[in-house]
Amino acid sequence: MSNIFPKPICELPMADIPLNGLAAYLSQGDNHQIIFMQFNEDVDLLEHSHESQWGIVLEGRIDLVIDGIKHEYKKGDRYFISKDIKHSGKIYAGYADMTYFNEKDRYKTK
Repeated sequence: MSNIFPKPICELPMADIPLNGLAAYLSQGDNHQIIFMQFNEDVDLLEHSHESQWGIVLEGRIDLVIDGIKHEYKKGDRYFISKDIKHSGKIYAGYADMTYFNEKDRYKTK
């Protein structure tokens, strides 16, 4: 799978996210992070919670269970997960998104 992100995004530091088949680029703000993610393998996300998260699907499909309700998101869709809301899901190979995390230290760089 070719990378969908342009050179300036690919030159950002890589985020250290322990998921197989993931390329993730980290844009670090003073009190938030924006992660540009692209998956070349299916990934199951275990249930978890954290600060609020907003994402926009750039390619592919993700199924998210947010607060017990299953949602399917495809290219062009947006989602929001409020702070401390439990969520889990399935990411399908070919998925790419841009995700805003309302916390400055959600992920470290590799």
